[in-house]
Amino acid sequence: MAAVILEGLDLAALLCSRVCHDLISPVGAVVNGIEVMEDDADEQTKAFAIELIKKSATTASARLQFCRIAFGAAGSAGAAIDLGDAEGVARGMLEDEKTKLTWSLPRVLLPKNRVKLLLNLLLLAGGTIPRGGSLTIEPVGEGDTMGFKVIASGMNARIPPAVPALVAGETGGNAVDAHAIQPFFTGLLARTCGMGITIAPEGEAIVLTAR
Repeated sequence: MAAVILEGLDLAALLCSRVCHDLISPVGAVVNGIEVMEDDADEQTKAFAIELIKKSATTASARLQFCRIAFGAAGSAGAAIDLGDAEGVARGMLEDEKTKLTWSLPRVLLPKNRVKLLLNLLLLAGGTIPRGGSLTIEPVGEGDTMGFKVIASGMNARIPPAVPALVAGETGGNAVDAHAIQPFFTGLLARTCGMGITIAPEGEAIVLTAR
């Protein structure tokens, strides 16, 4: 099956749509909280609204910080990114009461696109455990050519049917839309880094490897 090629403007537009999708829910919740406070509600309701605003604003901020590195420029061309910074934004984006992240990577500087690939690989892994669970990230090799292994464990862990083809740059004849752009972009990043991605079940877990 032939690989799909997206023009620069189409790729940018679809990535923007993906970012907006990630932000619309927490930003909408902030607006709802403000509307509740403006309705002269009782003190208990206002306290609930303030808590909603705080939680939603924190979520929106975490998603923006993650998207800035995972999808954006995040520095000049050829820049390196600290894996400690990547860990911080990954925890803010992915960790919650249902999902825990175990980070076993050293704190080193890696080329920007390799770090973007890591964050997108983690997003893919999160999509294999829709009911939550654990994500464990380990290094494959070391230095500037370090790869990554993500182990996703959770109830009913599964590989979404379209993801392997999208990562390979194929769509099965369907157009790449805002829902499909993230796995497609992950594969594009891997090829830019001269790497390949494998996604396979291993026992009850799903293992994603970029090397």
